[in-house]
This record gives sequence, C-alpha cells and structure tokens, in this order.
Amino acid sequence: MNRRWELDLLRGLMLVLMFITHLPTRFSSMLGQPFGYVSAAEGFVMLSAFMAGMIYTSKAERDGIPAMRNAFLARALKIYACHAALLLLLFTVIAAVGVSRDEPALKNLIGFYLEQPLAGLTGGLLLIYNPPLLDILPLYIVLMLVSPMVLERGLKHGWGGILTISIVLWAVSQFNVSESMYATFVSVTDLQVPYKETGAFETFAWQFLWILGLWMGALTATGQLKDRKPFSPVLITACLAVALPLLLWRYIAGQVPVEGESIINHLFDKWHLGLFRLLNFFALLVLIMHFGDWLKAHVPRLRFLQTLGAASLPVFCMHLVVVLLALSMFGESTPERSIRTDLMLLFGGLACLYVAALITLRFDAEARPKTRAAPG
Repeated sequence: MNRRWELDLLRGLMLVLMFITHLPTRFSSMLGQPFGYVSAAEGFVMLSAFMAGMIYTSKAERDGIPAMRNAFLARALKIYACHAALLLLLFTVIAAVGVSRDEPALKNLIGFYLEQPLAGLTGGLLLIYNPPLLDILPLYIVLMLVSPMVLERGLKHGWGGILTISIVLWAVSQFNVSESMYATFVSVTDLQVPYKETGAFETFAWQFLWILGLWMGALTATGQLKDRKPFSPVLITACLAVALPLLLWRYIAGQVPVEGESIINHLFDKWHLGLFRLLNFFALLVLIMHFGDWLKAHVPRLRFLQTLGAASLPVFCMHLVVVLLALSMFGESTPERSIRTDLMLLFGGLACLYVAALITLRFDAEARPKTRAAPG
C-alpha cells in the first residue's frame, strides 16, 4: 500500500510523546497526557490497529485469507523477537549497569527478576512477567495473534457481533476479573510470578481499542469508511463540550484528576481504560476525523515525525533502550539535576530514535524488490 503521510506523522507524534513521558526528566510530567486525560499509548494502539486493519484486509482481498493469516503471524513473531531481545538486554547489560551503580529506579523496575532470575527470565519469555515499560509489546503480540480470526470473521460475517463481544469484555475488565482468573491459573500451575508483575495494561480493556481500530482500518480498505456521512453539528458540539473542559482540567488538576482515593480517578484510569477516559478518547477521535481534511491541508508535513512513524517498531524499541539506559545511569528525575543534563538526555535520545528510523528505512528500501525497466 502507498504510505499515508498523515498516519505516519501521527504515529511519530505518539512515539515522541511516549518517549518524553517515559524518559526520566523534568519534561515527562509536562508533556504526559497533553490533550486531556488520554495518553499517547491509546493513540498508538489505535493507530497500529487501524493500519493493521487496512494493510491485512487489502492483503486478504489480494492474496487470500491464508496469506493474511501468515502475514499476521510473521509480524507477531517479529514483535516477539524484539521483545525477547529487549528482555535479554534489560536482564543483562542494563541490569548490570543499574546494580553496579546501586540505582534504585532500575532495581525497583526489575525487582522480581533480581529476586528470582530464573522465574523472571522464563516468565518474561512466556509473556507472563512484564516489567514496567516492557508490558505493551506482549499486549501487542497477543492482539496480533488473535487478529487473523477477528478480521476473517469480520470480513465474512460483519462486525456487529465482534464489536458487541469486545464492548462486553471491556465492561467486564472494569471489575478486576483478570486478577481473579490469574489467581485461579496460579493455583493450578503453581506459577511464581505475582499478578502485579504481569504488566499494567488490562488486556480485556485494551483489546477494545484494538478491535475498534482493526474494524475502522478494514472499512477504510474496503472503501466503506470513506463514504461515511459527515458527523452532525450536534455530535461535534458534544465532543467539543467533552474535550475542551477535560483539557483544561488536566492542566489545572494535573495528571491525576482528583487527589486521594476517588471513584473519579477510577473512571479516568489508564490501565483499565475507565469510562470517562474512553469518552475523552472518543471525543478527540471524532474531532480528528471531522477536521481531518482541514488538518491535512494546514498541518506542516514534519519529516522528522513522518520518518519515526514509518519505522514505528524499531523506533519504539530504541525508545525503550534509551529510557532504560537513562534509568540505570541517571535514575529518576530530581529537581537537583541540571536542566542541561535533562536536555542532553532528551535531544540525545530523540537523535537515537531518528537514526534508528533512518537505518530501518534504508534497509527496508534495499530489501524491497526493484522493478526492472521495460526494454527499449
């Protein structure tokens, strides 16, 4: 498929925002959730699913369902290889640096592995033990593995039932069902990995964003989304009435909507995709879709972001390497640390992401079959 520059730019923006949020500098709290109570992770997952839906629907129509299944499997294996490499790097080089420097931030991040290295390594490779920062790729792998069945069902029988099941799973996830299921699993298998070490992302909640993106990508590939009716002025007004106050609230109250324990914070919870967070996300999504053509005509085509977005998987992996190295060498951000050090980490890290993207795109271009010119 021809690349859509606006999607690459958006993914590049999400990657930069995630990098700044995760990097231990004074800038992380400023730019975390910059558009309201919605993080870059939601946008990145949705965009990845949307592009998967477009690409693999086109492949199914062009080469058949079996080819689509094989392509999904190949991509999932590639992501797993990246995840395994990151785990091994974390458990060896980065752990050695952090422990030798007695850096609490890094030691806390891999505390379970340091206590039980064999269980940590085995559980990590089995996608069960997921240290902080390394928990989104296992989610991605699981979603990629189930996507061929979902996409095939959707293309053949429609998406109504799939979306209904997805919404039910999201609703169930708000009541800690996964923790109960995991406890049952542990009682049967005697698994040594505690539930809190399995990753922050609630799979049954986040699958909803993936299924939604996959559906929209499939509709785009078949031309159905392109022919949709414009959103009504009432809906646009309602979305503005949701998005703008939450944007102001985020900068007045901070990253957490309300201080202390509150049901409101649960409704905005990131890891379970709380109801209010989803409303904020949908309001932004509708507004972006509504003003999309205007934005494409007026937003500058920032090559830096496009380049990052076009090589999203290697860039995402490089962002984790830079962040983990920064944690092992500099620790958490503190007011005492000089702004020069934070700027060095920020711009040096962004340069690493860009170089990783350029190298990836160069290798992809060289590996791509070259079309021979017609004789004469």
